[in-house]
Amino acid sequence: MNSIKNTKYRVLISVSFLQEDISKFRNIFQKNQVKIDIPKIKGQQLSEKKLLLMIDKYNGIICGDDILSARVLKKAKKLKVIIKWGTGLDAIDIKQTKKLNIPVYNTPDAFTEPVSDTTIAFMLAFARNILELDRSMKKGKWQKIQGNSLSEKTLGIIGLGNIGQAVARKAHSFGTRILGYDIKKVPKIILKKYNIKMVNKEKLLSKSDYISLNCALTKDTYHLITKKEFKLMRPNAVIINTARGALIKEDDLVEAIKKRYIAGAALDVFEKEPLSKNSPLRKFDNVILSPHNANSSPYYYQKVHENSIKKLFEGLNIK
Repeated sequence: MNSIKNTKYRVLISVSFLQEDISKFRNIFQKNQVKIDIPKIKGQQLSEKKLLLMIDKYNGIICGDDILSARVLKKAKKLKVIIKWGTGLDAIDIKQTKKLNIPVYNTPDAFTEPVSDTTIAFMLAFARNILELDRSMKKGKWQKIQGNSLSEKTLGIIGLGNIGQAVARKAHSFGTRILGYDIKKVPKIILKKYNIKMVNKEKLLSKSDYISLNCALTKDTYHLITKKEFKLMRPNAVIINTARGALIKEDDLVEAIKKRYIAGAALDVFEKEPLSKNSPLRKFDNVILSPHNANSSPYYYQKVHENSIKKLFEGLNIK
């Protein structure tokens, strides 16, 4: 927390990544007479309950996945701008921000490269049996386990926005066959460049060895993948989710793994975060888990820090 004489604006910074690097930016806030508050955050977000107690103080907020509900926004009488550090807006009641005329900015294309890298890494880990080989060697065995080349496989990408297209670009370089599904029209130049064949969701699920979820979480995509979808998949299929946890109905995923509807999963995101210590997902050898870390990259973090502060100042009309 910093103290400034003649403070013009008060801003809440509730995203942990920026909090950790805040020393790099204190001078620019002080120079522009912006007082910043840096609350302690348990888990991944500020709860609605906690925000209700504090939100009325602030002219601006740089947030992570904080619960900016209609109740919170109605109490935010001084709020001039909301900056979402990163991309996903599903924790913000956008309808209410429009009613209250509070502008919301995010950073599109913020983590395209690291997230798409993570998706490819998950694919390679399964294709080459990296984890299984490692476990075998550490048990003192010398067991050759058959792997596959990505050029032998079909990747289905659900959501061909910036990240989905980057996944396609990288998978294409491995010679992977690519199927795509999106409710929006994908430019023909992209489809041709990466040799993507657009199909309906059912065909993609039934024909893909790897299924990568790269779409936003909306009311239409909530629980996009349930028991019904898992039963359409190949027994050797692996589902990869680096987008939003609630795209998959987690209980149905656990059942699909137990009953071998699919061969495995790679998950960076979950319906409830942090993932419960007692989650069955932690016990499967054929499930790779990561703590919402696919965007990890000091270089891209720095870019998002700078862009978020720039947009905050624009929203506060600081020249």
